[in-house]
Amino acid sequence: MAKQRRRKKTVAFQDAVKMISPGTRVREAISAILQSRMGALLCIGEPKRLAELSEGGVKVDAPCTPQLLYELCKMDGAIILNRDASRIAYANRFLKPDSSIPSDETGTRHRAAERLARQVGCTVVAVSERRSSVTVYAGNAKQVMDNIATLLNKATQAIQTLEKYINVLNQTTQDLTTREFQDMVTIFDVCRAVQRCEMVVRIAEEVEPYILELGTEGRLIELQLQELTIPVEEAELVIKDYYREKPNLNYDDVLKKVRAISQHDLLNLGHISQALGYGPHLRSVDTYLSPRGYRVLTQTHRLSPQIIESLVQRFGALQQIMRAPKDDLVAVEGVGEVLAERVRVSLNLLRNQLALDRR
Repeated sequence: MAKQRRRKKTVAFQDAVKMISPGTRVREAISAILQSRMGALLCIGEPKRLAELSEGGVKVDAPCTPQLLYELCKMDGAIILNRDASRIAYANRFLKPDSSIPSDETGTRHRAAERLARQVGCTVVAVSERRSSVTVYAGNAKQVMDNIATLLNKATQAIQTLEKYINVLNQTTQDLTTREFQDMVTIFDVCRAVQRCEMVVRIAEEVEPYILELGTEGRLIELQLQELTIPVEEAELVIKDYYREKPNLNYDDVLKKVRAISQHDLLNLGHISQALGYGPHLRSVDTYLSPRGYRVLTQTHRLSPQIIESLVQRFGALQQIMRAPKDDLVAVEGVGEVLAERVRVSLNLLRNQLALDRR
């Protein structure tokens, strides 16, 4: 169930949605068709293959323009376009897909569209005259497109929810950083931070389909999403700091395990603890964990990923890096005297800033 819920649309389906999103030629023609209360059937794929599964009509072989596409839709038959919908190959064609292919559609136009998309693996757009709706079929995938006003409303609500979760995530990671400097981190603190981060990631994933469907109308929503999710990449380093190393198990494997946790199980910190390698039962709060230091070193914004990796590999834990003499820091590959002093100063500044924020 979790995998089905989180299964992403195929690349082919995403490309299909992009071709009919606001700002494209096809979408402009579809808008005119809807305004005129007409129906349409647009088949986008390999013209030769689609021609074999249809008959009648006229051969057009002309560049696709919104005006021409709209005029051709005044005829009852289907219109065949090439793969990128840049040219119109045929118009007023009668589709003959394999009738044995199952379809849940009741209308003749939509049933033929679904069967053809499944048989050929192409994209078929069905515009309903009676319901004034647009349905996209791409292979086995199907989606009824919302209008722009509805999409903007849904996207805005999702962004507002995401913003609230981001604020909670920032507070949680800030508390975790404070405890890391105090060397008082428990598995509960770690699992809670991972849980908040994963919730933010999943909400952000729900916004992306709206942006895809909105096309040029979703630019501002996309900018908001990019701005809001900046802290996520840093927060994901909590997993890299605390996962239990085992043979044949690395950070990417653990991250995949966390991603695979269902929405329901994500509310139980025990499942997160198990994914991190500590077992399903949270250990006593008296048992403290030591971070490797990836996240805090990244927060200084003064060290490259290569230098951070070298420091972690050399000292193994954040507390060891903080207590290391300057000479030991200089001995790390890529760290000179200036950079060693910068590491010490940056960590102290970050710790003092956190102390001031808490006051």
